[in-house]
Amino acid sequence: MSRECGTTADTDGRELHRIAVLALPGVPPFELGIPSRVFGSATDEAGAALYEVTVCTADGAPVLSDAGFTVQPAAGPEALAAADTVIVPPTHAMPELARGGPLPPAVTAAVAGIRPGTRLVSICTGSYVLAAAGLLDGRPATTHWNLAPEFRRAYPRVTVDEDVLFVDDGDVLTSAGVAAGVDLCLHMVRRDHGSSVANRAARMCVVPPWRDGGQAQYIDRPVPAPTVATTTATRAWALERLAEPLTLAELAAHARMSLRTFTRRFRDEVGMTPVQWLTGQRLEIARQLLESSDLPVDLVAHRAGFGSANSLRQHMRTALGVSPIAYRRTFHGPAADPAAHPAPA
Repeated sequence: MSRECGTTADTDGRELHRIAVLALPGVPPFELGIPSRVFGSATDEAGAALYEVTVCTADGAPVLSDAGFTVQPAAGPEALAAADTVIVPPTHAMPELARGGPLPPAVTAAVAGIRPGTRLVSICTGSYVLAAAGLLDGRPATTHWNLAPEFRRAYPRVTVDEDVLFVDDGDVLTSAGVAAGVDLCLHMVRRDHGSSVANRAARMCVVPPWRDGGQAQYIDRPVPAPTVATTTATRAWALERLAEPLTLAELAAHARMSLRTFTRRFRDEVGMTPVQWLTGQRLEIARQLLESSDLPVDLVAHRAGFGSANSLRQHMRTALGVSPIAYRRTFHGPAADPAAHPAPA
């Protein structure tokens, strides 16, 4: 188990990470159910649970969802105080938050009871709750792209990025609308326990383990005419050749576009530049190889398309804050023996 996880114990003495999901009035049932579904599907290789998820309310009383039925919580604010991670789904019953107004007293008291160091997470407009509590001041965050201008006006101390699916700022994580909550929860499982556990949870939920791009690809824009070329085929072509030193010119040539047109269209469709996308795909391959194989780091770098171990180290430190060796030490499968195949640092 990653050292990032806080713990509790089940009846067999196994350590579980405690997650409290705060249901507020007007909570959408879909978003409320995401943490239980994703983290409940995260198991070790023996099928044992890794997380304990509890739905709670600010005062322990039932709340009315935005679907018209009542949510009966399993706990009250004491679950927030005992949690290792607190997740706040959206609420559609607190319009005052859109104007920067205060939280209801019961919610303020419940949030104040969260222990220092607890990992805080919001899904969609749950970010308004964290922002209203002052927990996002001076931090990067995201929310639903359609509400980003409103969010900026209400909470000017928060640095909002509406182009991404989620923002991981260490102990505070925020996601965009609806399904981006799934992306964020899977990211947290991957951060806690590695790609193999996250991929297994994704398969159980019948969702992709990660999605390319960010919210930019979902922002409302005029639909292009059917005759307009897309970058979809070129992305598929590139995925088969990640080990090769692909250039922007080669990608544009494959798409039969000029460099300028290809770059603009790629960003419109994917939400990031071609170089950023390629780097992300290669990092994912490198992570999988570090977790599941004993290949030396320089060979991992070559197969992932980074060219050299030094290049891989720089990209991993930038994206993940760790070196390849440190990542392997944390997430390497138990069946492998890294000492049997020493790799360069």
